[in-house]
Amino acid sequence: MAAHADYPVRIHVEPAYEGRNRLTTAFRIILAIPHLILVGGPLAVAFAWSATGDDRSYDAGAGGGVIGAVAAVCAIIAWFAIVFTGRLPRGLWSLIAFYLRWRVRAAAYTSLLRDEYPPFGDAPYPATVDLVQSDTPRNRVTVAFRIILAIPHLIVIALLGVAWFFSTVIAWFAILLTGRFPQGLHRFGVDVLQWNIRVEAYVLLLYDEYPPFSLE
Repeated sequence: MAAHADYPVRIHVEPAYEGRNRLTTAFRIILAIPHLILVGGPLAVAFAWSATGDDRSYDAGAGGGVIGAVAAVCAIIAWFAIVFTGRLPRGLWSLIAFYLRWRVRAAAYTSLLRDEYPPFGDAPYPATVDLVQSDTPRNRVTVAFRIILAIPHLIVIALLGVAWFFSTVIAWFAILLTGRFPQGLHRFGVDVLQWNIRVEAYVLLLYDEYPPFSLE
């Protein structure tokens, strides 16, 4: 397992505690709808393993929006490519990374971590994610069993997602009443977002390093 500081997926959200925009906060979920349709909400499972009788397959999750569904399909293709050739085609890697970068920006906005409206596509924004493509040979064994290996993280993310939802509701009221986002809740939201994006990057096969179990 990689050390937390060395893990190849790390998000950066510029702190925004004081002077928050109460008007856009009040209608945030409505304003975020276009992004929710395209890249989903703050928490999403990119794709999941399903088994019914003898029919076993990967299913695209609904939580990642339209582009998330495309990224899930790319990950399925990437799964076969890695298992049979030991490499992930650069085009598939780039498309999945594009989706994750957009998700970070949209999630930061939807969960009130930032007030600036996120761009559609790649553009500067005060919420970013570090994603660097590596030429290191891929681990075919962990790729073959990726969904199974990710199950512990998916369970933890589901539980953290509930806590994040309630902390965001509290922050929503705090911003409307005081114009301020409590610092502890902001830090918690950033940490949960980072854990979620790390697991998504792992499930979508961008990296083989197992994500750390940590709220940094």
